[in-house]
Amino acid sequence: MSKYLLSRRRFLQSTGTAAIWLPATVKGYTASEMQALYVGGVMQENISKWELDTPALCVDLDLMETNIATMQSTTIRNGIACRPHAKTHKTPIIAQMQLDSGSVGICTAKVSEAEAMFQHGIEEILMTTTNVTPTKIRRAMTLRRSCDSFIQATDSLDNARLLSEAAGAASVIADVVVDVDPGGHRTGITPGQPALQLAQAIDSLPSLRLRGLLCYDGGSQHVKGFEQRKTQTLERLTAATETYDLFVGAGLNTDIFSGGGTGTYNIDHETRGLTDIQVGSYVFMDAQYIDIGGESNIDTYTDFQPSLTILTTVLNDQYEGRATTDAGAKACTINRPWAKVKGETGLSYTSGSDEFGSLRYEENASRTYKVGDKLELIVSHCDPVVNLYNQMYAIRNDRVEAIWPIAARGMSA
Repeated sequence: MSKYLLSRRRFLQSTGTAAIWLPATVKGYTASEMQALYVGGVMQENISKWELDTPALCVDLDLMETNIATMQSTTIRNGIACRPHAKTHKTPIIAQMQLDSGSVGICTAKVSEAEAMFQHGIEEILMTTTNVTPTKIRRAMTLRRSCDSFIQATDSLDNARLLSEAAGAASVIADVVVDVDPGGHRTGITPGQPALQLAQAIDSLPSLRLRGLLCYDGGSQHVKGFEQRKTQTLERLTAATETYDLFVGAGLNTDIFSGGGTGTYNIDHETRGLTDIQVGSYVFMDAQYIDIGGESNIDTYTDFQPSLTILTTVLNDQYEGRATTDAGAKACTINRPWAKVKGETGLSYTSGSDEFGSLRYEENASRTYKVGDKLELIVSHCDPVVNLYNQMYAIRNDRVEAIWPIAARGMSA
């Protein structure tokens, strides 16, 4: 098939069944009832996802496993490693699946996420955000005392000194990487000499061990058009590469040069010295990524399939051209673009109301819905959506295979 033939419309249609009507005799199951039926990691009854109470967060196992395998095979082929960001899924079971596939570790954004992951058996953790308050620094060192593979970022000399003091007080050697700013001025130290001087200072502090650097260019991940995204990514990481060269020239440790993401996963390996990529959304995908275009399809990002969906029920169908569902902002967030109806075209969905979602039909709508119908939504942005739920249902062939606790849900501190 030509790379220009798979349109966004056809991609959405190809992602699976969007809705199903269930007769009144079919039993529904609450979240508590489902938990009671999940014993020893095995479902005790054969339950369809369409029988779940809604809103419900579901992940298609076949699609997610394919996404993980695609990412792993690509990074191996490109000669770099994969270090997925767990802030996306917040679920230790998925983190373990990523590690089992060959990832060298995981990333977390918050120390609370790192704690949750470690408590559930995940040990290879790189925390990409700097800990600056006494409380978080103390928590990080407590975690380091138990977790030998915990690494954290720093981006200033003052912070590095605080980390060294806290590590000494905790009787540990804290592994750190220098966070280098790619140009977005969100976090990170200025590349070049400022970053080098910080790294040299870290190398001399008594209770720190320099492991390298990281440079995450979040601003390039959603640039539309593959060639435009590639040009911006490689330009913005030039300064980080030059910083890497300075580290090498000074004899500093560069075991880790981490960066990149889902939108640039097949570009980042061209950044000289980069050791691994901090991909996150690829495991689930979402509406924000679908429209950016890929290398093989200029209009639609089809490299990974949308495995994460919200199951929702129609509550009202009385008004022409629209229907109301039970998945509003509390189930979907208000991120843009809005969630997309899976498997259908000619429909738009908004979740601006706290409790209710609004489904509107265009003239070419592929179908309409009645009260009680259930449909699936491709989420707008997977990270904040996952943070709204206590658990996700792992689905295979439309049957519930497992129920996974989102252990790091709400871990924002």
